[in-house]
Amino acid sequence: MRVILPVVTAVLVSLTPISSAALDSSAGPINVEIKADGLEEPWGLAFLPDGGWLITERGGRLLRFDASGARNIVAGVPEVVVEGQGGLLDVMIPRDFDQSREVFLSFSAPQRRGAGTALAVGRLNDAGDALEDLRVIFEMARGSSGGRHFGSRIVEAPDGTIFLTTGDRADRPSAQDLSNHNGAVIRINRDGSVPEDNPFVNTSGALPEIWSYGHRNPQGAALDLDGVLWVNEHGARGGDEVNRVMAGANYGWPVISYGRHYSGMSIGEGTAKPGMEQPAHYWDPSIAPSGMAIYSGTLWPEWQGDVFVGSLKFGLISRLEAAGDNLREAERIEGAETARVRDIVEAPDGALWILSVGQGAAYRLTPG
Repeated sequence: MRVILPVVTAVLVSLTPISSAALDSSAGPINVEIKADGLEEPWGLAFLPDGGWLITERGGRLLRFDASGARNIVAGVPEVVVEGQGGLLDVMIPRDFDQSREVFLSFSAPQRRGAGTALAVGRLNDAGDALEDLRVIFEMARGSSGGRHFGSRIVEAPDGTIFLTTGDRADRPSAQDLSNHNGAVIRINRDGSVPEDNPFVNTSGALPEIWSYGHRNPQGAALDLDGVLWVNEHGARGGDEVNRVMAGANYGWPVISYGRHYSGMSIGEGTAKPGMEQPAHYWDPSIAPSGMAIYSGTLWPEWQGDVFVGSLKFGLISRLEAAGDNLREAERIEGAETARVRDIVEAPDGALWILSVGQGAAYRLTPG
């Protein structure tokens, strides 16, 4: 069902009950504290400088929590198409929020031929209950019918430009077509303009916003400790990937893959081809990866630089560590709280926070 949601304003006055549990890990027990419950398909999480945080729900709500856990619904979000995997998706707070008060949101925008991934920015008012001056600064070049593969993670680059991931919208060949935005990592300036050093700015027939292409459905993205962008992306049946993203690079979908179609048929031309990048890690069977954090080492020094990926399929957190130039899965952290992990984010104090779709909750993870 295709539903376009209107803006809804409301105040939720209840406070989140406090409870805790523990998870086992190679670094010892992990304390798990619930920070928000009663969430309806949470998708993205971002921290405010005042100790509060924002959470998006795919159905179209943006929630603001103050430092005590009190919550309210933020008005002024963009109009979204709630269909399949589409809706209100990621949220990003830029480093200059104290001055700009800007909030970035990705979402499935209504378009003439269906819906497409879009990016909007607005100013959070002083009361924290509405976005003002909302404007759409990027929208996929053409809409597609169906509700699959919107990508939609947002990352602020070290130079202040914005990365946005897009999925292939279940149109596999389009991920190799530079004349559309499908299956790409997009890089734009804060105002939506195109950086002059983007790799395809002067390429005939290519859209200049494209930074990399050949992706299937990247739903996790994060900067490593050197400021380099990494993404994880859903494969088909097998072949979920983690990729180090380089300007102008082609990540192969659907020409090469370590997975197979859901029918069991082979994909493309095999697992490698000249001119196409190999993943730093892949999962087979698929774990259905979503949010991703690359850890600073603040609370767990032994995990500095490790990659944490949430699984929507198996209800776990996959921890990856360096293995030469690639990554290997070092352990899987799981418990009742890791049911369908949609997002995982490092907080300013070094705690890891996760959004569990299965539990409808946000949890804070710290050493036990």
